[in-house]
Amino acid sequence: MFSVFGFYKFYKLKSLKKNKSLLQKYLVNRNIRGTIILAPEGINATISGKYSDLVKIKNNIKKMFGFKKFDSDNFSKCKFQPFHRGKVKIKNEVVPMGLHLNLKNKNNYIEPLKWNSFIKNKDTIILDSRKPFEYDVGTFKGSVNPDVNNFKEFPKYLNKLNKKKTIAMFCTGGIRCEKASAYLKKKGFINVYQLKGGILNYLKKINKKESLWKGECFVFDNRISLKHGLIAGSYSMCSGCRKPISSKDKKSKKYEEGVSCASCHDNLTKDQKERFRMRQRQINLAKKTGTKHIFQKEFN
Repeated sequence: MFSVFGFYKFYKLKSLKKNKSLLQKYLVNRNIRGTIILAPEGINATISGKYSDLVKIKNNIKKMFGFKKFDSDNFSKCKFQPFHRGKVKIKNEVVPMGLHLNLKNKNNYIEPLKWNSFIKNKDTIILDSRKPFEYDVGTFKGSVNPDVNNFKEFPKYLNKLNKKKTIAMFCTGGIRCEKASAYLKKKGFINVYQLKGGILNYLKKINKKESLWKGECFVFDNRISLKHGLIAGSYSMCSGCRKPISSKDKKSKKYEEGVSCASCHDNLTKDQKERFRMRQRQINLAKKTGTKHIFQKEFN
């Protein structure tokens, strides 16, 4: 059993190259996989490994950069290693909006236990700030999605919102909402709120019978999607377009395991399909011989 640790912190970070090297060595030595993103404005990561090792790196990161706690963090479990490798990246922003905002003033958070009653208000705009394909996997009842594939385009959508409306915003773990909320406040919006800890925190704390969440939550690792209690969901990943596919999607005549789904079948060339079929044959052969293949979902 592996533990998965997701966290972020908006904080002015220094010595990025030096600390990237130290963190990369730590990941390798402890066999921790996943991605840590460092930027002048903060840190964002989802990593997995032994629980004790994750607790140690959590404490080391706080000491390394000089802050006492993360803005948000959560632990979950997985039966297999959900990441291919461990890597540390340096980027200009942890959330690529092309904006550098003052995030010292804390946003208005709504705890999961109070979220249901808050979004039931008919005058509240329930804003799903994720990408369209994430929205299709699952979302809150009554929510709207900006339908933008690049987060840098998100401000254009936000500018169209009514400043007098109450906005309840949410995303997977909360980090995208942090920046979007700050942007709206800068533009003069007053009643802007976000789900504390994001969807993952909600699914972890709210019982399914009392939940207003419909579907599953897409995650950017080989678990693909999560259900209430943060248990692995039912979605798979299309090897052709790298989009999540459900059991219903697999019934399409255009679905071929390891090759295509209904969304990408007509857009793939013959060479691409043959290359993907060859890859799938390698995966099937690896499973038969009891060895692992780089493109297998489950990693030991």
